[in-house]
Amino acid sequence: MGNARFSTAIHILTLLAGAGEELLSSEYLAGSININPVLVRKELSNLRKHGLVISKEGKNGGSTLAKPAQLIHLSDVYKAVRQSAFLAQTKNTPNPACPVGRQINSHLDRMYEEAENAILHKLGKVTLADFEKQFA
Repeated sequence: MGNARFSTAIHILTLLAGAGEELLSSEYLAGSININPVLVRKELSNLRKHGLVISKEGKNGGSTLAKPAQLIHLSDVYKAVRQSAFLAQTKNTPNPACPVGRQINSHLDRMYEEAENAILHKLGKVTLADFEKQFA
């Protein structure tokens, strides 16, 4: 996963949560994050695809949350932006004649899956509303 995508998505969603029903433009969001509005629009597109935001185009357009912040868990955001596992194996193939080499990948896979599940469990306990309260 690109960690920058998670932090960008959380930043966007936190701003939207604080705005209530008000539509926020990608330019406004980009100004807060201090990134190019094109990157914000790309992330908004992804968040729309995952049912987290809705957008209105045009002069008075912008984005808002698709559902109440208390119904969005940070694990939902993590899943929306995750491109690959948090931890991943190398692409090399260990030596099968080696006692470690022939088993390492299965042991690493199990450990990585447990770590990923722990991340999802922790993020699943925090709603966007909980997170947004820190900025009031």
